[in-house]
Amino acid sequence: MIQATNLKSGTTFQLDGKPYKVVKYTHTKLGRGGANVVVSIKNLETGDLGERTFKSGHKVEEITTSKKSLQYLYSDAKNAVFMDPSNFEQVEIPEQVVGDDLVYVKEGGNCDILFWDDKPLSLEIPPKVRLKIIETSPGIKGNTASNAYKPAKLENGIEVKIPLFINQGETIIVDSRTGEYVERAK
Repeated sequence: MIQATNLKSGTTFQLDGKPYKVVKYTHTKLGRGGANVVVSIKNLETGDLGERTFKSGHKVEEITTSKKSLQYLYSDAKNAVFMDPSNFEQVEIPEQVVGDDLVYVKEGGNCDILFWDDKPLSLEIPPKVRLKIIETSPGIKGNTASNAYKPAKLENGIEVKIPLFINQGETIIVDSRTGEYVERAK
């Protein structure tokens, strides 16, 4: 059991039979009253975010999660299929678990997956990913100093706004949390 005062960011715990991860932790003390712990939490099964307040003496059940690096093979209508490279065992993960993060994983690429009791909970995508531009209008000489953007379609199918000087076929770095252009890849 974990005391509420030890629910720091990144801690995983179980509440009402569901796994949660602490996103943000705040400890408040009100005058002569007892202290409260306010945590922003993410439901690891559904991905929903919420906020809970606990008294400082409250205890929750700790869960042990594990990470596995699996290779992404393909997706069908309901599941994304991954393979464990060490034993070639295939793991099917429901679309609701992988969510929108799957768009940043290339076929044949490796991805860390968070498991709880052999049940997949979420994908762990790096904050920045390298993607190739497959379609955009040509860059024009002299547009390097402007603050204007143009649309570009990337190899994973998403569209982002990129600076005018970047051309089709180049590789860029995209922030996987926001889906925005970060910089030209070197």
